[in-house]
Amino acid sequence: MAADYDAPRHANEDDGKESIEAFKDQGTQKVGLVADLDDGDAAGGFELDAPDLLDDALDVVVVPIQEHEFTCVECFLVRPRFQLDHQSALGSVCFECAA
Repeated sequence: MAADYDAPRHANEDDGKESIEAFKDQGTQKVGLVADLDDGDAAGGFELDAPDLLDDALDVVVVPIQEHEFTCVECFLVRPRFQLDHQSALGSVCFECAA
């Protein structure tokens, strides 16, 4: 059913008083992370396997730039020399950035 949001609203005075009283009777409710946790969960109960993963994830070999490569001053990517478009005052520019 479509709703006409521009139509005037008719507010009943009793509805406002009843909703305030009902709200006061409800009391406080847990919200956020406190509501999501069970009674048995503790803040210190979460364990991560990060120490085991750190050794594997950080083993990266960094190769210095080769003679047949250049770094574009526009996109800062290392590109092969055949993608060199021109030399600007700042340095080498690739085809994609020159377009």
